[in-house]
Amino acid sequence: MQTREQAFQAASQRTTIHREALHHVPHSNWAYLYDKDTFHLRVRTGKENVGQVFALTGDKYDWEHYHEEHRMRKIASDQFFDYWETAVKPENKRFSYAFRMQAEDETLWMTETGFYTEPPAPPDGFYERPYIHEVDLFTAPEWAKSAVFYQIMPDRFANGDAGNDPVNVAAWGDTPTAESFFGGDLQGIIDHLDYLARLGITAIYLTPIFEAPSNHKYDTTDYRKVDPDFGDVEVLKELVANAHAKGIRVVLDAVFNHISAQSPQFQSVIEHGEHSEYAGWFHIHNFPVKVTDGKPNYDAFGFFADMPKLNTVNPEARKYLLDTAGYWLKEVGIDGWRLDVANEIDHTFWRDFRKVVKDINPEAFIIGEVWSDSMRWLNGDQFDSVMNYPLASRLTEYLNNGDMDAGRFGEQLGNLLMRYPQQANEVLFNLLASHDTPRILTQLGGDPRKLKLAAAFLFTFTGTPCIFYGDEIGLEGEGDPDCRKCMIWEEERQNRELFECYQSLIRLRKAFPALQTGRFRILTANPQERAFVYERVDADAHFVISLNPSEQPATLPLPLEDHFQDALNGEKLIPSEGEGQVLLDLAPYSYRILIKTNETLRSPEQAVHPVGE
Repeated sequence: MQTREQAFQAASQRTTIHREALHHVPHSNWAYLYDKDTFHLRVRTGKENVGQVFALTGDKYDWEHYHEEHRMRKIASDQFFDYWETAVKPENKRFSYAFRMQAEDETLWMTETGFYTEPPAPPDGFYERPYIHEVDLFTAPEWAKSAVFYQIMPDRFANGDAGNDPVNVAAWGDTPTAESFFGGDLQGIIDHLDYLARLGITAIYLTPIFEAPSNHKYDTTDYRKVDPDFGDVEVLKELVANAHAKGIRVVLDAVFNHISAQSPQFQSVIEHGEHSEYAGWFHIHNFPVKVTDGKPNYDAFGFFADMPKLNTVNPEARKYLLDTAGYWLKEVGIDGWRLDVANEIDHTFWRDFRKVVKDINPEAFIIGEVWSDSMRWLNGDQFDSVMNYPLASRLTEYLNNGDMDAGRFGEQLGNLLMRYPQQANEVLFNLLASHDTPRILTQLGGDPRKLKLAAAFLFTFTGTPCIFYGDEIGLEGEGDPDCRKCMIWEEERQNRELFECYQSLIRLRKAFPALQTGRFRILTANPQERAFVYERVDADAHFVISLNPSEQPATLPLPLEDHFQDALNGEKLIPSEGEGQVLLDLAPYSYRILIKTNETLRSPEQAVHPVGE
């Protein structure tokens, strides 16, 4: 048997397997509990460097009777690496493990202690999962996996009650400015719940509705009061009740990172300085508080003096905010929180926040605004989901015929999917645009064909899709404030073809769990080509989705041995006899969604209700 030093020396003399590319850690997104019985293991190898990977697992207390070899599946690739995964169901809720890689004529074992060219004696030096505790399982609300969200800025969606309009209200549809008020309110949302239901929406995310001086309400003055411009708590209760009656959940926006400088708490600090009972609620550098050359002498959101940052470590401030989160869950029965500037608040606060929320409603959905890698918040002790801006930016670049061809787009998707455990990917808050970005149609050069492609991807990809109000009828706009235009309600001014495209895609997603939680795999993503093909598969349905974001038509040879049909128009595709493939023609800037089910193939009328029904 080799000593450890001999094993390292022997391994270093071989170069077939690129050891510097190999990576695994026994926790986080590399080794995690997926459900109460199933553990997922992942390992990284050099791209196209390793032909097969196996996970060797066993019980350290009785390896002879409890050991297995699991062939791992390559689930993703990026520019430099391949990623492999397998599921393990240990009989005794514990296991040790190692990896065996094969490339050409070389076999290499990887354990926690290093690399070996001869089989290491188990379980000494193996990675270890000492005991699997179900209480440590990260679970998000099951309903979020099948949800279709719709983001609304209340001031810009619909004016249902002219009696609560601000005194300086602008005419509906005027060009927005940073100071514009248009009179939209909660009653306006109530009045259009039928519209959302027809579209297929199952959840609403409202930007802040609490009392604040601005039109966007991200500068709260009173967290326990609905802004009078929007209505009152009774109207909010009516909205939630009516939405629930239509199968639509309601998620509110919590701005706990900062507060308005006009809030009673900060005004007290201005007046009383360090003697204010609220002085500890903020990060004051010195007293008195002041703004010099546009910069405050206290921490703020960015350098915006009118949004002083809250000190969430302060016991009184912390209790007030946590009690606020619980108050609205109890008082109104909301279904969750979207958390503004979540990455600038301490993790201890968010752990306490999750406990408060989940103790009241275990099915409440918690979404954090984090624009980058968010693994620190997705370990099951803080958020259920984050806003997936990285996906939106990569999809937009790909559809715009930029430097990102299909090959590069596939690599980017692989990299994003490997950031998080599978159950987190299943509920990532996937959006194309929001109130903080230019409108998606504008980002795509005003081309509705590209937007249809983006929508087709959004509703067939892993994660929870969200529509920014008006995107479905072709609203355009550059960055804030232009992206925050009023909703257009006159159908003759709407892009109804685009609306019906969204409607049919949503209907399809809701009809088939395979498009919600089915396995995702890339089938075709070639460098210097535009066409991109992937599949979603579960035990009941198999989807193949093809995108052609190009001015040129494409003919794609798809390796489909069974009979598929178009999921939207019912056209049947029969593979060539003996060849096991289908030649699929795609027009410029078009997509096709093919389906095969385990039952007798249904007509589109049976699988997906016709548009307009």
